Amino acid sequence: MGCAGRGRMAREAALWLLLLFSAHLLLRRASAIDRGHFPPPTSFLFGTSTAAYQIEGGYLEGKKGLSNWDIYTHKQGTIEDGSNGDIAADHYHRYMEDIELMHSLGVNSYRFSIAWTRILPRGRFGHVNPDGVAFYNAIINALLHKGIQPFVTIFHYDIPHELEERYGGWLSPEIQKDFGYFAKVCFRLFGDRVKFWVTMNQPNLLAKFSYLNGWFPPGHCSKPFGNCAFGNSSIEPYIAGHNMILSHANAVSIYRNNYQERQGGYIGISVSARWYEPLRNTTIDQLAVERAISFNVPWFLDPIILGDYPAEMHKILGPTLPEFTLKQKKKLHATKLDFIGLNHYSTWYAKDCIFSPCEMDPMDGDARVLSLVERDGVPIGKETGAPFFYDVPHGMEKAVMYYKQRYNNTPTYITENGCAQASNSSMTAKDFTGDTERIDYISGYLTYLVSAMRKGADIRGYFVWSILDDFEWTSGYKDRFRLYHVDFKTQKRTPKLSAEWFREFLKGSPVSREFQNGSQLQQYYTS
Repeated sequence: MGCAGRGRMAREAALWLLLLFSAHLLLRRASAIDRGHFPPPTSFLFGTSTAAYQIEGGYLEGKKGLSNWDIYTHKQGTIEDGSNGDIAADHYHRYMEDIELMHSLGVNSYRFSIAWTRILPRGRFGHVNPDGVAFYNAIINALLHKGIQPFVTIFHYDIPHELEERYGGWLSPEIQKDFGYFAKVCFRLFGDRVKFWVTMNQPNLLAKFSYLNGWFPPGHCSKPFGNCAFGNSSIEPYIAGHNMILSHANAVSIYRNNYQERQGGYIGISVSARWYEPLRNTTIDQLAVERAISFNVPWFLDPIILGDYPAEMHKILGPTLPEFTLKQKKKLHATKLDFIGLNHYSTWYAKDCIFSPCEMDPMDGDARVLSLVERDGVPIGKETGAPFFYDVPHGMEKAVMYYKQRYNNTPTYITENGCAQASNSSMTAKDFTGDTERIDYISGYLTYLVSAMRKGADIRGYFVWSILDDFEWTSGYKDRFRLYHVDFKTQKRTPKLSAEWFREFLKGSPVSREFQNGSQLQQYYTS
């Protein structure tokens, strides 16, 4: 063997030693949490989450119609890396392989969304697509065969493009009819086997991304939040949000009155649950936290559970904030929800912008707040691969306990939680598989989730985001949040270290003891 060959082997051996040593330290830290800290599988769900547009691909197959994202991603300059979800992780053709990966992990639930345009290519203005129905029937049946409970999101950002063209999508009350019809079709076709329904995913985030700062389709905004060709950031986010809330209530009403008793399922909504801490220990920054929170989860859950928007929103927005009619309030009161889904990733500092000068914040500026990730140059937590997402595990407990109190301990699922790795086109699977930072992140957040449960929070499940690397909306394929690496050229799935950790965690195995000498880890990655 030549000098070059011996040098290469020495470098590879050194890298393996570094990986094994890092894993040894990390798994020792992660051993503070184990499956035994949670209720048994019969009463607690552990799963993974995905979304149709992010994972499926097959965007023109099976008589599927075009969605808003199909159109938006094909416009120049909308996606950071110029990509789209035409193929994504090719789950449309590889769902059986992916379900087998879930089964190998030991999860007992899988949260996925139904592509509106696979079932109703033209919304209520066309027919039900039998090919789309067959696709989701196959997924649901395969999951149940493996002992995995389907946890289905009806709407996860993608709507038929035709509805945007006909009446402006979420800006029109007409969307309430379309969403109700879509939900009814889903309940009728799949509700005999699906026992958990999420009406919408993160509508509080979507309303801002689509109509406040213009990052998501239809790309509406106005100054000072952005510089879009169309939109009004002062009005449209709240019109869209209002229609989303009433669409949720319509779907829940349909389920309650026609399907729930017979099918025996549960229905709720998932919201983005950003957490905030005051930048300074001052009254004005404490009030800024209250405003930031009110313009986040309570924007949607207060009307759904308590009957009206938060007082802070009324105070700041005044007559701009839509009002619920007496009939609509009665419907909200009669429907409500069976559970709350919280998608929690990180925590931010909140700085007051009413009594203090601020630059415009495209996320929290409507609440007269500037959200920051540093105080005096010190980050709020450990940086992750996604910009402005930091590892702040105690935020999980604080968010859960806050909403426990605000909503009378409504049963809650953590429907998304996860950590991103940054990537570029020159990186390979080996650059991602030793994701010790993801293990540290997940174990930390689970530790604080257990703490909240011990204090009485009614948590019924936890879903990691996500199972497979996929299309991450306007970031394209730059951010990798998942347990399995996907080579998007070959579609090969490669397990990361976090997948093995999660598998051992769900087994209830003493993870740190099994991996301390590194031999099992080395065998796992060299086999």
